Amino acid sequence: MNASDMTSLSAIAARNNADWCASVARSHGIAATLGERVWWSPRRTPPYYPDAVTLRPDAAPADFLPSVDRGSAGCSVKDSFAALDLAPDGFTGVVDARWIHRPADRPVPEWPGLPAERVLTADRLREWQVAWAGGEDTPDVFRPVLLDDPTVLVLAFRDGDDLAGGVVLNEGAGVVGVSNLFAADSGAVAAVWSSAVTAAADYHPGLPLVGYEQDDDLAPALATGFDALGPLRIWLHVS
Repeated sequence: MNASDMTSLSAIAARNNADWCASVARSHGIAATLGERVWWSPRRTPPYYPDAVTLRPDAAPADFLPSVDRGSAGCSVKDSFAALDLAPDGFTGVVDARWIHRPADRPVPEWPGLPAERVLTADRLREWQVAWAGGEDTPDVFRPVLLDDPTVLVLAFRDGDDLAGGVVLNEGAGVVGVSNLFAADSGAVAAVWSSAVTAAADYHPGLPLVGYEQDDDLAPALATGFDALGPLRIWLHVS
């Protein structure tokens, strides 16, 4: 894969991720704007979600900084191509990661995984969110109205009666985004990734998968057939 292909796929992954961020924002009653080079929200987004996502390598701070809320704590920017220097504007880089991509024609894993169960009720979503957060200080991120979004699937993976893990799949930009993947036990990470890929093929046949991961979380994705693309950086406003 050449540099141009990697940049193009990274741009698709970024647009899909912006669509997912928009879904989460809407579930909190926040209306955001999708521009040519940047997606942004004028109000503080839910925990762990950015106030802006760049969509093209030529995006500039002037495209979004005047429109986001830097006056309250927590403003963040997803620099989808790690191309910006936002330090002069009071930001510091807090996450460096890589976009990932799995072609649609790549075979799904052959090893057994965990059965996928679609989360459809508020009670099930609450259980899923507590497990996703590790059971302590569960943030208010995923609200029941999100389950009505036709582009979003929240999936739980069960080992008998136990919740072994979960993932969110969102369709947009001609691909399926894989995000918020978690395993209740570190020994189940490979099984959850395998199950997520299998479930994505079942629910969205013929579509490639995208997402992003960092550090040690990247290896399980690559082991499940994803390729690493270009870098991204998340900036947090600190002054």
